[in-house]
Amino acid sequence: MKIIFMGTPDYAGRILQKIIDTKNMDVVAVYTQPDKPVGRKKVLTPPIVKTIALQNSIVVHQPNRLRDESTIKEVTGIECDYIIVAAYGQILPLEILQHAPCINLHASILPKYRGASPIQQTLLNGDSKTGVTAMLMDEGLDTGDIIKIKEIDVSKTEMAESLFDRLTDVACELTIDVLENFNSYTPAKQDGSLSSHCKKISKQDGEVEFDDATAIFNKYRAFTPWPGIYLSSGLKLKKIELVEDISQNESGKILDIEKEGIIIGCKRGSIKVLSVQPESKNEMDVISYINGKRLNIADTLS
Repeated sequence: MKIIFMGTPDYAGRILQKIIDTKNMDVVAVYTQPDKPVGRKKVLTPPIVKTIALQNSIVVHQPNRLRDESTIKEVTGIECDYIIVAAYGQILPLEILQHAPCINLHASILPKYRGASPIQQTLLNGDSKTGVTAMLMDEGLDTGDIIKIKEIDVSKTEMAESLFDRLTDVACELTIDVLENFNSYTPAKQDGSLSSHCKKISKQDGEVEFDDATAIFNKYRAFTPWPGIYLSSGLKLKKIELVEDISQNESGKILDIEKEGIIIGCKRGSIKVLSVQPESKNEMDVISYINGKRLNIADTLS
């Protein structure tokens, strides 16, 4: 079985490695995004997918635009049985979609969360279930017919990194299942009326106010480690816990000071803050922070 693989981040890298490690599967080409400058020194860094491909002597292509005529001609000139797509970052043009069955592994239960950030959206909404959808791609954004969905449970305290890791494991197994049993599945159309679009996460999305304790905690779950959550003052809330979601309080008021943290009131509910990071400083335990600011019970954390 000959496969063209298209993907970019860690999620895609682990799926690619799973395909490489599976008998009777031959990855004939890999497409990924161009190398990007990373860090303060802007070191040009390849996507993990490129690194894995080169380690396994697989030809790597990194076009800026998949829709360029030369790139379309290049892809369609590669003989393959399937094209597997996982978080590639570009929509496939019709000519490539017609070249071979194009299967996308999307980290949510479609059609609920289409777009760039389904894992974060699952946590932001406090969902108890999510999953991975294997989809036969069309020209739309995550709108193709569903081949198979594998669901998992999500706990109320699960963090983005943990959920990402578990969904990646599910995606790896689902990829092999669908490739090995493709002809036994009958793709089903999505109900577009049930869909929503998840935008790309920006740094600004991490700003919070002490309005709703559950919403703050869900943002913390979704946006750790990046972009994190922070107050308008720039103070980052590095480690927090949800205390309860019923009480009504003055926004940001310190309700109690405990040995390892402080209880902060929200307009609805309360949270426990254990560590913070002031702007341009290192992370510190919150007790040291409030002592330095001379804050006490009934004062406002800001």
